[in-house]
Amino acid sequence: MKFKLVSKDKKSKARAGEIQTDHGTIQTPIFMPVGTAGSVKAVHQRELTYDVKAQIILGNTYHLYLRPGLEVLEKAGGLHKFIGWSSPILTDSGGYQVFSLEGNRKIKEEGVVFKSHIDGSKHHFTPESVMDIQRTIGADIIMAFDECTPYPCEWSYAKNSMHLTHRWLKRCIERFDSTEGKYGYSQSLFPIVQGSTFKDLRQDAARFVSDQDREGNAIGGLSVGEPAEMMYEMTDLVTDILPEEKPRYLMGVGTPANILESIALGIDMFDCVMPTRNARNGMLFTTEGIINIRNERWKMDFSPIDSGFHSHVSNFYSKAYIRHLTISKEMLAAQIASIHNLSFYLWLVTQARERIQAGDFTSWKNAMVEKVSRRL
Repeated sequence: MKFKLVSKDKKSKARAGEIQTDHGTIQTPIFMPVGTAGSVKAVHQRELTYDVKAQIILGNTYHLYLRPGLEVLEKAGGLHKFIGWSSPILTDSGGYQVFSLEGNRKIKEEGVVFKSHIDGSKHHFTPESVMDIQRTIGADIIMAFDECTPYPCEWSYAKNSMHLTHRWLKRCIERFDSTEGKYGYSQSLFPIVQGSTFKDLRQDAARFVSDQDREGNAIGGLSVGEPAEMMYEMTDLVTDILPEEKPRYLMGVGTPANILESIALGIDMFDCVMPTRNARNGMLFTTEGIINIRNERWKMDFSPIDSGFHSHVSNFYSKAYIRHLTISKEMLAAQIASIHNLSFYLWLVTQARERIQAGDFTSWKNAMVEKVSRRL
């Protein structure tokens, strides 16, 4: 994997770049649709490519390990071939999913013992096994195994957790560097900066991660309930330390406004379930603001969902029609809304890239944050 900086904004830390992988080039800043179990919910791979214009998608180690399982994935030739996706894929390590299983998991130095949410069966993740699992899944970018701290938590807990994550990272690197990919293309390992919302811990973690000199770096443990301003403060601290010549990935973020503000802080890569999850509940993100399509005001509105950017789905279907589908609980509502929201997110980061290159990112960002945050 190679990363090239193309342009930098003069009034912020925003930058435009390119990530080259064996499955294609990713133009940054980029939003990555979440396909937890090998499927971006309600969206075909063809639609992801031609309508959404996704350049990279996510899979999740925890979910793919449990179902369909490693035997199926290896027999298929890896996740790319199994799901029919020829562009890059990133896999999370499953650390956040294990963290969310509180009451059904035990964290120890060796790793984590947890019970499956599917059938209650017991499993064991270690840094080594998570590297092996992600080798079998075959993503282009894989994540180190970490512990995600809850918010809020005490400084002492966050410190101990951070040091555990660092010890696990060393083991991840040793296992990753002593093994090879299974399908004839290269994979890259990203470490994760933890440290909760404590400045000293975040700075220590960022320095430790930088010292590992991997091909890219991630920031985890944010967007877990802390105020947005605190998330921005931690991100700003960390991007001051992480090397400029490597891509920076802010995990699990977020709203359109979150993404724009974080681009200004030097972040290159984002993922979040919000555009698809909220779409299935009738929330549409648009160039003019946020729409709850269930509201009565849209019943007789026959204007397009969003004519502010070019998207077949957004320009073709009316607000009244998608409201009717949503109220009627038609499956097509989730499909249209998901494609629209993802298309909007990809349009937004593409516009950010163009504005960075044009030299007017900051003024555009400030105006756009205000627009996309409005409730219509």
